[in-house]
Parts: sequence; structure tokens; C-alpha cells
Amino acid sequence: MPTQKPQPLRILFLTTSMPVGGAETLLMNLVRRLDSRRFAPEIACLKEPGPLGERLADEIPVHCHLLANKFDLRILPRLWRLMRSRQIDAVVTVGAGDKMFWGRLVARLAGVPVIMSALHSTGWPDSVGRLNRLLTPLTDAFIGVADAHAEHLAAHEKFPRDKVHTIYNGIDTEVFVPGDGSTMRQERGIPTDAPVVGILAALRPEKNHELFLAGARRLTAKLIAEDLPTPHFVLIGDGERRPTLEVLATELGIAETTHFLGSRSDVAEILPAIDVVALTSHNEASPVSILEALSCGVPVVSARVGSVPETVIPGQTGELFEPGDLDGFVSATIDLLLDPTKRTQLGRQGRQHVIEHCSLDAMVHGYETLIERLYQTKKHAQYPNNLVGANLNNEKPSPLRSTATHSGL
Repeated sequence: MPTQKPQPLRILFLTTSMPVGGAETLLMNLVRRLDSRRFAPEIACLKEPGPLGERLADEIPVHCHLLANKFDLRILPRLWRLMRSRQIDAVVTVGAGDKMFWGRLVARLAGVPVIMSALHSTGWPDSVGRLNRLLTPLTDAFIGVADAHAEHLAAHEKFPRDKVHTIYNGIDTEVFVPGDGSTMRQERGIPTDAPVVGILAALRPEKNHELFLAGARRLTAKLIAEDLPTPHFVLIGDGERRPTLEVLATELGIAETTHFLGSRSDVAEILPAIDVVALTSHNEASPVSILEALSCGVPVVSARVGSVPETVIPGQTGELFEPGDLDGFVSATIDLLLDPTKRTQLGRQGRQHVIEHCSLDAMVHGYETLIERLYQTKKHAQYPNNLVGANLNNEKPSPLRSTATHSGL
């Protein structure tokens, strides 16, 4: 009797929503790149799918509107039915909060073999609360996005060290490549000789755009004093703080040279127009924005937060300053703006660093390897006399390619 071909493992990634952001872009790239012969990914959004979720709904199953509010206990039967009907083999919760709690609890109740949690920050909004810590025994793996982040999860979040794994964030280095950026400068009316400093971050409090704008004012004064072209400042990202930040730019007298671009799908084309990319956050893990910048050959000036020093290496790929240090931010940035040779060198070395350590293929391989290993371990423990390949559940429906599935409230 011929051996039946193993079915791909069904992986459900559970998140809140998928707006245009770093973690959401990572998730989109991950599910698109997973080996379709071995994995059939699906997305579940507790709330609305968001722009990236809607885009993915044309490619894979996307389920949304599962949670009406924080106290909506109907999420338990909704998620249970979803996991059982889709015969999910592994659940990966993305981020902390409600999705981490409900995703792991329901996965255990639904008999999902593998339960994993991927985290992307070392504090708010991704801090792990007491209820989520109570579910640690139900979880097979916790994923940190860099070595320092993994250490944080073990030392501060108290997750068992043998369950904590590092899978570096990864980007497509064939998409994010160096260029001249002339198109963006022309569109925004930025002179070809004007220094440009950019920041890629959702307009949220923890990203501390106020420091970026205060630094922009000082940088403008310093460069004008040196009889150099007036610098321009580019903010890529959107959020509820945009009106406040636009008012602040006006109050600081830099509104005419400050460009709020909102959420963009053409970041790879915009980055080459920037001379220095800044990161002014209060807390981070391993932000995607700095990987994208370095891959485009743009050096980074960043606050020394989270795992950033593993990527932004002083004198090699960029410069660091202490969190909240306006003088440090301005000093590091002005040094690079005044030294084009150093900028070029750091940018070149930064791209090489990303290619070697933070590629999309490396990230995808990390997830594929970990999921398969955990699944095979679980199945072998359940069926010790069977040789486990990819999947023992042979009577599964074929993977769907549908629009977003809305669960009724």
C-alpha cells in the first residue's frame, strides 16, 4: 500500500490586528515565505484585520473580529471552534496581552499539539502580566528576537530558560537595497544637497518622537550656523499622536522642513533618500526599522535600548546615545551628517551585518525548524512507536485561499 503524502502543518498565528508596523510586517513576510509543502499558515486577528491582514486575506485564511471587548468571554468558544475546525497543529501568539492569554489557553483546551509565544518588546506595550505568566506551563516555546531580548524573557519575565529561543528579526535584503532616493526628494521638494534625517516608527508614546523633533530643531540651528544647507526631517509611520506632533513641529519652527509621510508601502524606495535614520524610543526589542535602514546602506543613530546594540554597533554600523539624551542624539547625528565618508562606511558595514545575521530567510528557517522540532517531539511522545514525519492527521481539508473570515459577535 503506497505511503500517504504527509499534510502540511497548519500554523495559526494569533495577533490583535495587522496595521502597517514593524511586527506586523515581519509576520506578513514570515507567513508568505514559509515552505508551503510543509506549512499551511493562517492568521487570526482578535480585532479588525488591518491593512496588512486584508492584503494577506487574498493569499491565506485570515480570521478576524473574534473579541468584542476586553471582557468578552465569548472569545473562548469562538477560538475553540476555529482551532478545532481548522485542525490547527501549532498556535503562535504574536505579542503579549489578550492574544497571548486567550491564544494559549484555548489552544490547550482545543488539543493543539504545539503552543508558542513570540514577543517583540521588553516593556509596554509588550510587557507580560501576571495572568499570562500563569500560563507558562502550557507554553512549549517563548521566542525572543535577539540574544539580549531572550535573556530579558528569562531573567525578568521568569520564563524557563530551556523554553526561551532566539530567532532574529529578518528582512528581505534583496528588496531593501541602496539607491539614490532622488524620486522621494523630488516629490517632497527636498533639495539634492540637503541633509535628511528620518525615523521609522508608529506615532506612539513609547517611540518618543518628541525627542526626535527637539533634536531636529537643534540640528537645524547647528547646520545653518555652519553655513550648510537646511536639513529636512522625514517621519514614516502613523498613529493617534500625529496631530500633536504636527503641532509640535510648528511650535519648534521646523514645520516646513518636517515631512509626515504616514504609513507607507514603499519604505524601501524612501530610505535611500535619507542620510541618517534615528531611533529615539524609550524601549524596544529589535526593531525592524533599523534593519531596513542598514540593509539600504543608511547608518543608524539610536537610543541604547533593548537589543539594539546587537545591531547598531558604535563605529561599525551607527552610533548610540542613552535613552532620552537629547544632547547625545544631536551630537551623534551631527557627526555623521558632517562626515559623508564615515556615513558611507557605516552604511556599507551595516548592510553586510544585516545580510549575515538578520536576513528574512534566516528568520523563516528559525521558525520552521523550531515548529517542526516541537511538533515531532510532541507526536513522538504521544505515539512512540510511530515514525513522525510532518503530520499524522491525514484527513485534513486542503488549505484555503480566501478573504477574511469574520466571526459573528
